[in-house]
Amino acid sequence: MLTIEKAELLLLVAGVVAMLARRFQLPYSVGLVFAGIVLALLPFAPNIQLTKELIFNAFLPPLIFEAAFHINWKELRKDLPVVMLLATVGVVLSAGITTLGMHYLSHWDWITSLLFGVLIAATDPVSVIAIFKEAGVHGRLRQLVEAESLFNDSTAAVAFGIALVIATGGNISPIGIAQSLGVMIIGGLACGAVLAGSVLALAGRTEDPLVEITFTVIAAYGSFLLAEHLHVSGVLATLTAGLIVGNIGSLGAISDKGREGVESFWEYAAFVVNSLIFLLMGMLEAHQNFTSVLIPIVIGIVFVTLGRAVSTYFCCAFFMRSTLQVKPAHQHILFWGGLRGALALALALGLPPELSYRNEIVTVSFAVVAFSIFIQGLTITPLLRAMGEISPSETI
Repeated sequence: MLTIEKAELLLLVAGVVAMLARRFQLPYSVGLVFAGIVLALLPFAPNIQLTKELIFNAFLPPLIFEAAFHINWKELRKDLPVVMLLATVGVVLSAGITTLGMHYLSHWDWITSLLFGVLIAATDPVSVIAIFKEAGVHGRLRQLVEAESLFNDSTAAVAFGIALVIATGGNISPIGIAQSLGVMIIGGLACGAVLAGSVLALAGRTEDPLVEITFTVIAAYGSFLLAEHLHVSGVLATLTAGLIVGNIGSLGAISDKGREGVESFWEYAAFVVNSLIFLLMGMLEAHQNFTSVLIPIVIGIVFVTLGRAVSTYFCCAFFMRSTLQVKPAHQHILFWGGLRGALALALALGLPPELSYRNEIVTVSFAVVAFSIFIQGLTITPLLRAMGEISPSETI
């Protein structure tokens, strides 16, 4: 269990890593994962299990809410066609290419390949947003990356739920799949809207910043837990709640002083949760036996990367002759900035123990996430400089 004592130790490590990462101009998330690996090898390392429940119920809601809270709806609405195409068709393409690679080259059965392809398809806001914030990326590029990663998390989580039903012997028809998709999406949107509307109505009756912060916490966790309880999309519910509170709350439902407090609170909350997630990722990476599935790992990395490339450039090609055109430099960054992280691990760790190839899926998922964080994470800032998104002298 993640006790207070263990959390204190991890936060101490995170604080030191943050200082060193800034000094040596390294991405904070990469430093945390490396520190987690080193910490796991020490004799006094805390024994903490990173589980689906911990990631889903404790870590994801604040991260998704904080990111959605800061997205400007008016700006997002302009790019919504691009974001939605990347988050839907892009996820399907990426998952399909990975599935084909794992089936034909790793010789996994179709269901196992599909499960892995879907859970690893979405880019993760935990990794992507942390890297881009540190690199100082602003404007349309950052909005595209943040919004797409948030929306495609919802797509992947919903698709994974349906794939898992099929994998565990559930009998579901194409019509049933469509109905399940509709229920999970509409239900998630409704849960987020109801919780956000309720807390904003309450927040409008007070000007106490501490109470207003409390209401936003209820919106973040309450929308997620309510949606999961009703078996609809918790990720989409929290995303919806964050967008509503962040945009409608600024119209007067949250006081000016309360807004400052809310923004400061969620910035710190995201820092704490990011720190814990990346450290725990590193600690679990240290105990993975990658040599046992080395060939599937290489195939997985190659096809996950290939799938991301195809989905990014294919979807952006639809807007080449429109006002929504995504310039080539931004496409390259969208492709290479498609890091994987906590969501993929949560879905993999949540697979039923009796499922065939479960251990292989978990190990390959950890390997892909490790490649994503270390290789892509360490090279994304030089790519940003090469593409002219940050100045050569700017530090992260």
